[in-house]
Amino acid sequence: MRINYLKLIILSGVFTSFISCSTQGNAIKASTPTKNTAKTNNNTTPPPGPKPVAMIPPEETFRTVLPEIKREFRGAWIASVANINWPSRNNLSVQQQKAEAITMLDMLKDNNFNAVIFQVRPSADALYTSNIEPWSYFLTGQTGSAPYPNYDPLQFWIDEAHKRGLELHVWLNPYRAHHSNGGSPNKLSMVNKLSDIVVRLKNGMYWFDPANPKTQGHVSNVVKDIVKRYDIDAVHFDDYFYPYATYNRGADFPDSATWNEYQRSGGTLSRADWRRDNVNRFVERIYKEIHAEKNYVRFGISPFGIWKPGYPQGVVGSSQYDELYADAKLWLNKGWLDYFSPQLYWPVESKGQPFESLLRWWKSENTLNRHLWPGLNTVEIRVSDRPSEIRSQIDISRQVLGNDAGEIHWSIAGLTKNAAMLPTLKNGPYKEKALVPKTPWIKAAPLQTPTLFINDNGSFAQISWSTKNIGEVFQWVLFTQYNGVWETEILTLDQLSKEIPKYKDGRTLNAVAIKAIDRLGNESDYMAKKVK
Repeated sequence: MRINYLKLIILSGVFTSFISCSTQGNAIKASTPTKNTAKTNNNTTPPPGPKPVAMIPPEETFRTVLPEIKREFRGAWIASVANINWPSRNNLSVQQQKAEAITMLDMLKDNNFNAVIFQVRPSADALYTSNIEPWSYFLTGQTGSAPYPNYDPLQFWIDEAHKRGLELHVWLNPYRAHHSNGGSPNKLSMVNKLSDIVVRLKNGMYWFDPANPKTQGHVSNVVKDIVKRYDIDAVHFDDYFYPYATYNRGADFPDSATWNEYQRSGGTLSRADWRRDNVNRFVERIYKEIHAEKNYVRFGISPFGIWKPGYPQGVVGSSQYDELYADAKLWLNKGWLDYFSPQLYWPVESKGQPFESLLRWWKSENTLNRHLWPGLNTVEIRVSDRPSEIRSQIDISRQVLGNDAGEIHWSIAGLTKNAAMLPTLKNGPYKEKALVPKTPWIKAAPLQTPTLFINDNGSFAQISWSTKNIGEVFQWVLFTQYNGVWETEILTLDQLSKEIPKYKDGRTLNAVAIKAIDRLGNESDYMAKKVK
C-alpha cells in the first residue's frame, strides 16, 4: 500500500508531508526543516517546487459495507418515421436537428432516465452514414440526400447520449421497405434497388418478404454494419415482423413466390408455421451475429403485448402469433434476446388486456431470466389521468419484476405533451438516478479498482479519481459518508473530480468511496478513504 501510494505522489509531482498514524504504527516521516531549527545541510533541503498539499495518508484506506446502488431501466423511444419525434420536420437545418436532439437528451438526463431507443432505420433507410442503404427521407426530405453540411446523426446522438450517462440503443425496423409517409420511392430507394424481394401492400407501404434468404442476408448486413462501426449499447427491433393485416386491407400477405418455391423444394410446414419459422430463424441469427461482433452489445425486442388471446386467461385482442407470425414467446423461452419489452399499452383496469396479468404471464415465460422491461403507452393511453396511470404501471412493474425492474416509454412525446407527466415521474418513481440492471449472462472482464485521491481544501475535501482501464468505464458511483450514513451519487464518465463539503446540514463528512461501472452495469471493487 505504502509503495503504491508513494508512486502516485512521485507521478503527480507533489511533495507531501505525512503525519504518523498511531493506530496503524506505520508512519512516513517528513524530512522538511522547520523554521527555527539549527543549521540545515544540503541533504535535507527540499528542492524547489509546488507548495506541499495536505493529503490523506494511505493508511486511511479501509474496507466497509457500501449501500446497494439503485437499479432500474428507464428508457424512451424516439421515433424518426413520419417525423413523429425527431427530427420534427424533414426540412430542418443541421443546427436545428442538433438543437432538438440536445433538448431531448437534456430532458431525459434531468429527469433521471438512463437510456434512449433511437430509430435509425425507419424503412430500409438510414439516419447515419451508410454504404448499404440511402439517407432517410425523414431526415432531409429526399431519399438518398445527405444532410448539409454533412454530419452523422447517429454518431452525434451516441456522443451526446453518452456524455449524459445515457445508453444509446439503435432501433431498426427489419422488414419495412418504404413507409407511405416517406414520399415516392426514387431510384435510390431500396424498393427499386431490391425490387425482387419487396412487395407492395394495399395501404401504400412496401415490405421485404421475410421468407426470402436475400431479405435475411440484407438486414443482417445492415445490423452487423451498425454494430461494427458505432459505439452503441444495444440493437432494438419493435413489433413489425410480417405486417398487420390492416396494412394489406385484410388480404393475405403476398408471398406466393417464396411459398411455392418452399413447397417445390419439399417443405412440409403449413404456410403459417413456415412464416413463423422464417422469423424465428432470423431472430436467432441476429442475436448470435450481434454478440459475435461485439459481445457487450445487447439485443432487445418490443413485440406486441399479447402473444395469443387467452394467454393469460381472459385476455382478448389481436394475436401476434397468428397475424404477425411472430412467436415472441419462443424467442423469450430460447433466450434469443437480452431484453424483452412487450408493448403493454393498456390501462391497469382494462378488462380484456389487464396490465399486471399480462406482465406476470410474460414473466412466467421468461425461463432464462432475460431482462423483462414492459413498454408503456405514455403518449396516448386511454385514461383520464395519464400521469397517475403511468406511475401505477411503474409501481406494478417494480412489484412484479423486483431488482430487475424497468420500462420503456412510448414515446418521448408522452413525457412532454402532458405537463404533469415529468413532474409526476421526477417527484415519484424517478426521484433518484439509477443504474441499468446488470446483464449477468454476458461475460465481461472485471474492471480495475479506481484510485481515489483526497486533498484538504479548507471547508471542502477535493476528491479526484482515476483508473488505468478508463476505456472500459461507462460511469462512476461516488459514495460520501456523513455522520456514519452513506449517500450515493451516479456520475458521468467525464467527471473525474468533485468538491465535497466537509459539513452539510449539521453533519460531518467521515469518508468517501468510488466505484467504476462498465457499460453492462457491472461494478468494480471500490476504494474507500476516511476524511479527517
